[in-house]
Amino acid sequence: MEGSRMDQHVLTLDPTGANRHTESEYLRTHGPAARVDLLGQQVWAVADPGVLKALLIDPRVSKDAAQHWPKFPDEIVGKWPLALWVGVSNMFTAYGSDHRRLRRLVSPAFAARRVAALAPRIEEMTEALLDAVAATPPGESVDLREHLAVPLPIQVISSLMGLSPAAQQDFRGLVDAVFDTTLSPEEAGANAVRLYEVLAGLVAEKRENPGDDMTSLLIATRDDQDDEGDGSALTEQELLDTLLLVISAGYETTVNLIDQGVTLLLTHPEERAKLDEGKAQWLDVVEETLRFESPVAHLPLRYAVEDIELPGGVTIHQGDAILASYAAVGRHPDLHGTSADVFDITRSLKDHLAFGHGVHFCLGAQLARMEAETVLRMLFTRFPDLAFAPEAELVPVESLISNGHQRLPVILRPAVTAS
Repeated sequence: MEGSRMDQHVLTLDPTGANRHTESEYLRTHGPAARVDLLGQQVWAVADPGVLKALLIDPRVSKDAAQHWPKFPDEIVGKWPLALWVGVSNMFTAYGSDHRRLRRLVSPAFAARRVAALAPRIEEMTEALLDAVAATPPGESVDLREHLAVPLPIQVISSLMGLSPAAQQDFRGLVDAVFDTTLSPEEAGANAVRLYEVLAGLVAEKRENPGDDMTSLLIATRDDQDDEGDGSALTEQELLDTLLLVISAGYETTVNLIDQGVTLLLTHPEERAKLDEGKAQWLDVVEETLRFESPVAHLPLRYAVEDIELPGGVTIHQGDAILASYAAVGRHPDLHGTSADVFDITRSLKDHLAFGHGVHFCLGAQLARMEAETVLRMLFTRFPDLAFAPEAELVPVESLISNGHQRLPVILRPAVTAS
């Protein structure tokens, strides 16, 4: 299968994320799909927006490695750093009726009315975090990723899932490692083992002391249902993996959205001025950030259930793996013409695929938008002189999946000078 096309040029994706923009430009200019090396596995990276949208709703494309990737599990489990990404049993990897069954269990937590009701609480959380960073003396730097972009999504998802402060701390480092694509297969495997230990502990705790949260609801669904052997029951593994998905997706991607929103406004003062002039709204900033710097650069993986012919004579053969390259899609000229590489919050057409498309569209999209809009609005309103610290160096997080920075050092207020 894949070996029959080894004569084609293969782009090796940088696991540190340091060459993301160069790689994205390559993908945009190399047809509907390009061969890439994803940490040792050759896959098709798709950065053409029309082609990707079509593939994301094509029934001939699956997310179930167990059914549709011949390399799984023998060449993947224990041998590939991203084995957890393709091996979990939840709606992220499910196909067909299994996906519909698992998505129905989680979707009530992200219903529009429920998310909207969270707005006052999110503002309270944001205000408390801003109060804490406001204690930074004028002229001194503070890391807004560490003290704002990270803690808010953790607090929000913890509120939904009923995580204790201790559990929040445990999950943070473990989820960070899931997105770290510089780990060896052994390191990634050890992190997965520890992650499941923490998840099992959370389930045991909630079984003993259930609360008004999504974790307790999922456990009750698992424990109370009658398994009639028709495949409709939620298995214990699906319970653990669903918790993993909701906790990790609800945290990491929103952190990067906030991080990139702050970064882009600080590096584009002319766009920031449009907000002061009433030419744009804060949600415009969020949408343009999602387009311009997708929080997820590449999302592994999907698989061809049968041969798929693409425009230009490219064939993705049955069993081939497909990588959705969302960061490259956002700046594709087929979507946004000659201005695709320009950050413009007044852009009338705001199309992007940062939250996916089709049946796997991100359930938490509305919540992520609300969190980012709230943080950006309250941050820049409270600190109008916000600027990068002189020593600021924006180093990408070490990931080809997660699109953010290791640190975001800023000055909230200029230093007070003696008169």
